[in-house]
Amino acid sequence: MNTNRLSRLIRASALIAGTLSFAGAASAQEPLVNDPYAEEHVIPPTTPVVETANGQVQGLVDDGIHEFLGLRYAAPPIGDLRFMPPELVEDWDGIYDATTLGAPAMQMYSPSGPRTTDFTRQLQTIFPTLAEEKFDNEDALFLNVWTPGVDDEARPVMVWFHGGGYAYGSGGWAAYDGRNLAEHGDVVVVTVNHRLNLFGYMYLGDAFGEDYAASGNAGNLDLVASLEWVRDNIAEFGGDPNNVTIMGESGGGSKVSHLLATPAAEGLFHRAIIQSGPGVTSGSQEDAAALAEIVLDELGVETIEELQAVPAETVLQAGRDALARARTEGISGNFGPIVDGTVLPRHPFMPAAPEQSRDIPIMIGWNKDEMTIFNAPQPWFGTLPEAGLAMFAQNLGEDGQALIDHYRAQRPDDSPTYIANSAMTARFVYGTYTLADQRARQADAAPLYMYQLMYESDANGGILRSPHTLDIPFMFDNVEESRVLVGSGEGPVILGEMMSDAWVSFARDGVPTSDLLPEWTPYNLEDRPVMQLDVEPAIVNDPEGGMREILSAN
Repeated sequence: MNTNRLSRLIRASALIAGTLSFAGAASAQEPLVNDPYAEEHVIPPTTPVVETANGQVQGLVDDGIHEFLGLRYAAPPIGDLRFMPPELVEDWDGIYDATTLGAPAMQMYSPSGPRTTDFTRQLQTIFPTLAEEKFDNEDALFLNVWTPGVDDEARPVMVWFHGGGYAYGSGGWAAYDGRNLAEHGDVVVVTVNHRLNLFGYMYLGDAFGEDYAASGNAGNLDLVASLEWVRDNIAEFGGDPNNVTIMGESGGGSKVSHLLATPAAEGLFHRAIIQSGPGVTSGSQEDAAALAEIVLDELGVETIEELQAVPAETVLQAGRDALARARTEGISGNFGPIVDGTVLPRHPFMPAAPEQSRDIPIMIGWNKDEMTIFNAPQPWFGTLPEAGLAMFAQNLGEDGQALIDHYRAQRPDDSPTYIANSAMTARFVYGTYTLADQRARQADAAPLYMYQLMYESDANGGILRSPHTLDIPFMFDNVEESRVLVGSGEGPVILGEMMSDAWVSFARDGVPTSDLLPEWTPYNLEDRPVMQLDVEPAIVNDPEGGMREILSAN
């Protein structure tokens, strides 16, 4: 464009803006008179400006729910702050833009099977694991807030920690959109990004000294920082800082489990929900130090200054290479939380439930067919012969054959594929029972409520049954947005209503209830009652007792 013409356009734009300002122009939120397209093209209203501890923020309103996206809760952990505990955000001038999500943390996604089926592509609409690898960033300490009103209502606050283990994921996945849950339960919903993989969980204390003693749990300290932000700011968003529930699925459930035993998190939350991800034990400092040495060797660096200067993508690749080397060298470490004596003084639920969270009610559970989401892409899934079960028994260790025999006797008409899948799911579920049993042994502790999701989705031809992650769209009340996973018909709608009711009720007063559920009996060691969630839910005592007894024997 000609420079003179561009200058004239800029001057004309400024003149028009001044004229509109002088004339008190109508807000862009108001539809134009006689505009036939007004109802089809609704412009989202802006939220009121909210004053946080660090400055003003403003987002957008989505059909009555105020959304504040991409809010910073800690300083960018880059440069000298890489591998260090999170630090406070600096105050800002002006109004912070809270209309879009912040970047996800550096991702170390490892697919469990082929990425190229139609179904895996469609799942990206709610779990965008592949997309987030394209724009991940070290500068990722953001959280998102959905609230029915910026007022003084003091609503229950539900803080979600994402899945993906400690390797990938973010609080920005579409399945975690908090809008519907905020409206359904008149609650404030918060989702959180935090440092992952070696950026959040590489223990450098042995290599670089006391200043890095907390580096093996830096990602969990990010979670603590997010809860401190909630404590200090959520009242301005219509939430009650004295009624905070932390919740998460898969790796998120493990994060909740760990915070129940993390001294720095004490007093920052009041209820806990662990979905398909019990964290009973943590990694060892010794293994973590050995893994860090391999990373440093892969990078060829000897000082922390050199390490902090390496580009993030190079560090990430060194982490991948180090994990592969560790396996060949017999090192069992991984990038996840560790018992370090600094941030985490003990295993979360071994040798007993943590004393610091004795008074916090817990809800915990699993999905009946957890492993199908991981096994379905494998070539053996759906074609496994009866004789192939012997191979799985060997791979499952000394209890493998007993588990296969148990599920075959329980379901004689089921295919070998699903017998193997159940045996693989068993160890996943056993951790849930272990955590619950530890809490039940704790004298005068707050109640624990256990569930098992039984509903079988007809998505992808029905082969997944009740897989890992199926609970998420139900409890977030995001059924219609997640039909690719939950399937068709009225059943998912019923489950969505039922589970979001129960989750909100638990957040509100520590007891999960719904008009669609029978009375939910707290877990105890005598009967081990479990709420089986289905279109017709029921309380069943110890539904996986056979599996539990097999794995308890050793």
